[in-house]
Amino acid sequence: MAGVPHQPQNPLQTVVPATKVEVSLSCRNLLDMDVFSKSDPMAVMFVQATASTEYREYGRTETIWNTLNPDFVKKFTIDYFFEESQKLMFKVYDIDSQSADLSKHDFLGQVTCTLGEIVGAPGSKIEKPLTGPAKKCGTIILSAEELSSCKDAVTLQFRATKLDKKDFFGKSDPFLLFYRCNEDGSWTTCHKTEVIKNTLNPQWKHFTIPVRTFCNADYDRTIKVECYDWNRDGGHDLIGVFTTNLRQLTSGPAGSQTFDVIHPKKKAKKKKYKHSGTVTLQYAKVEQQYSFLDYVRGGTQMNFTVAIDFTASNGQPTQPTSLHYINPYGMNQYATALSAVGEIIQDYDSDKLFPAFGFGARTPPGYVVSHCFPLNGQPGNPYCFGVAGIMEAYQWTLRQVQLFGPTNFSPVINHVARLASQSREGGEYFVLLIVTDGVITDFEQTKEAIVNAATLPLSIIIVGVGNDDFEAMEILDGDEVRLSYRGRQAERDIVQFVPFRDYVDRQGNQVLSQARLAKDVLAEVPDQLLSYMKKHGIKPGAPPPAYMGPSGSSVPTAPSAPAGPGTTNIV
Repeated sequence: MAGVPHQPQNPLQTVVPATKVEVSLSCRNLLDMDVFSKSDPMAVMFVQATASTEYREYGRTETIWNTLNPDFVKKFTIDYFFEESQKLMFKVYDIDSQSADLSKHDFLGQVTCTLGEIVGAPGSKIEKPLTGPAKKCGTIILSAEELSSCKDAVTLQFRATKLDKKDFFGKSDPFLLFYRCNEDGSWTTCHKTEVIKNTLNPQWKHFTIPVRTFCNADYDRTIKVECYDWNRDGGHDLIGVFTTNLRQLTSGPAGSQTFDVIHPKKKAKKKKYKHSGTVTLQYAKVEQQYSFLDYVRGGTQMNFTVAIDFTASNGQPTQPTSLHYINPYGMNQYATALSAVGEIIQDYDSDKLFPAFGFGARTPPGYVVSHCFPLNGQPGNPYCFGVAGIMEAYQWTLRQVQLFGPTNFSPVINHVARLASQSREGGEYFVLLIVTDGVITDFEQTKEAIVNAATLPLSIIIVGVGNDDFEAMEILDGDEVRLSYRGRQAERDIVQFVPFRDYVDRQGNQVLSQARLAKDVLAEVPDQLLSYMKKHGIKPGAPPPAYMGPSGSSVPTAPSAPAGPGTTNIV
């Protein structure tokens, strides 16, 4: 969910936002914090909470490598309330690692302003100096534009032919940068393609972008496209430019539109200059784009399942050093992660009944190792009522089982996948939260399970607790390289991994980090749901699901809420 929900001062009166605006960011002359290259900047937007002095993180831009003058492609969409002073803070960092903890990166500067200050400025654009670790930290340029209510999205694909050769020892490494023209004649970056190495005839991948982001739903608004040769030092070489608009791009058959790529300086100097290559539109399609909320409003139910690691590497729960230590004065890392994520996702599940499982423990009465046992001790009814029920069952289980091993993920993934496979029509979407402390034992089987599950309405969230090596989890995450098993690539990226240690502040305070943990853990779920629905052509308003029992069989009515951990043996 993109924004911080607005809380009206009068609880009896609903305040309706005047409009939605899109905030764009650029920076100039940032501090150079890197020794052998330039800074790698990322900007973070914070919003001051209503009736509070506290600023809450709203979103982060992408990182742009090796530049002191970034134009960020990522925008922030926010409700604009004319009658309120909506205070914003922007902080810029030089990114030094993959950590989500901002304190692990170099702070470059910050600025505060109000949304009204940006909207009310000439051209709805302001430039302000950054304050920070030096006397001069550069400036930030903020602009805002009202967004139309258009929900269309356009999918485009381009290829180029005979681009200019820019590299001395090779060809060129071309990419395209798209800008939309603003009302004041300035330009806002709206999309960047991938870089294709060492070719003068690239074909870029399809990309889909909301029409309101691309041209604010004005099909005749000018779109400028710049073609660059990528360079490692950030000083990309311009190959050429052309302009078009969405009306032109979406008229005529595919492949019929070819644009000359013109380099302005070459054109001015050379009388016989024609162009620096051509770019051809390969594919264009406009279709209505549904939002996550459209599906929720249309009746899609979010089914939340929990799986907890009870392997011996966590340490005995009676010892303060254990990750499962039951602390009478606070929550351990497992409980914190369960609470943070569960409190949000339970709002999207109408019956508040959550299956909760453990794995990697010896369970009574025979104390045989199990990799998918119900936390509440009821094999025929593994449901816990709300987050409180999960927490109660978790603490009860710690007193019943013997922590053992190995750490196998695939049984619980396959269990939830079987349920998801029986609800493919859009009425249900499944989210599996796995909280674990270490290295996966059945890594190959887990990869196979995830690749198989990627065709289903399912997302998998993995929270890593403790300080173990989580390299395998990054592979499963698939953000950089799509996960594959024996040459078969996952149809969708359905895994999100976050290490809990990145969300503990320097004083070891876990509670303060719960909101940020939940936000980052759940950030990809809406897009993963949308990717499934789009892939299968499912529109909002799918038929309501029949309830799926714990074994995967359909039953006519939902089960009654469990009475809590009982005396039934765990199997």
